[in-house]
Amino acid sequence: MSRAKEPKTGVREVRDPHKHLVSLWRWGLLIALIGLWEAGVRLGWIDRYFFSSPTEIWQTAVVRWQSGQLWRDICYTGLSTLLGFLLGTVIGSVVGLLFWFSRPAALVAEPWLVVLNALPKLALAPVLVILFGIGFTSKVALAFLMTVIVSAMSAWSGVQAVDPTLTTLMVSLGAKKIQVFAHLVVPSTMPWMISGLRVNIALAMAGAIVGEFIASDRGLGRMIVYAGTTFDLKLVWVGVTVLSILSVLMYLGVVALEGLLGRRWSSGQAEND
Repeated sequence: MSRAKEPKTGVREVRDPHKHLVSLWRWGLLIALIGLWEAGVRLGWIDRYFFSSPTEIWQTAVVRWQSGQLWRDICYTGLSTLLGFLLGTVIGSVVGLLFWFSRPAALVAEPWLVVLNALPKLALAPVLVILFGIGFTSKVALAFLMTVIVSAMSAWSGVQAVDPTLTTLMVSLGAKKIQVFAHLVVPSTMPWMISGLRVNIALAMAGAIVGEFIASDRGLGRMIVYAGTTFDLKLVWVGVTVLSILSVLMYLGVVALEGLLGRRWSSGQAEND
């Protein structure tokens, strides 16, 4: 009598019973801080000129939005950050993975990667602006430089962690080198590459903003610099606030992407098992 085949079950998600309470506290603290800020300005405890107030910042943002300038600056900064992030992450990960094919080449390149990673790449912003101009390309180039080395080092670390016993086993069973790379090295390295996404999005945004600080004709960084030179501190706070919101949204997007890639990788491993 044959046994019924047991259905495959995935790992059940552990639910945090305090999740809603934590979210409530987070939003409550944010609302409380905004309320205290507004009250402090109205009561004269906080200098209105230097720190403005949430209502004045909101009114300035609405005027800027209605003129179309705020939306243009958000798109400019967001696109340059995302494009630099994608290019740096993909190209850096590919470079790190390809080191598996030649360990001597990897050992030669490894100290150079360490040096380039330690190099203050933001200091190269003036050079990149002169090289590529004050337009969109220089911002993407700086965001790319901020992320490509980190991605390459993460991928190479994952390659080094691949179990050599499994590699030997696959080769002994007749697998070609490209098959070992596709079915063992890439899946094994995927968690290492995924773990660096949150760091990379922050680095990419820092690169894009610094590029706008140096020289740009648009963008949130350029708006902040312009507002500072004209002593329009309300507009400075608008730029800082919108930039903070944009960074949080990008971070949440990367967290969602990590979850999606992690689930697909886990399901792929389960099917292979």
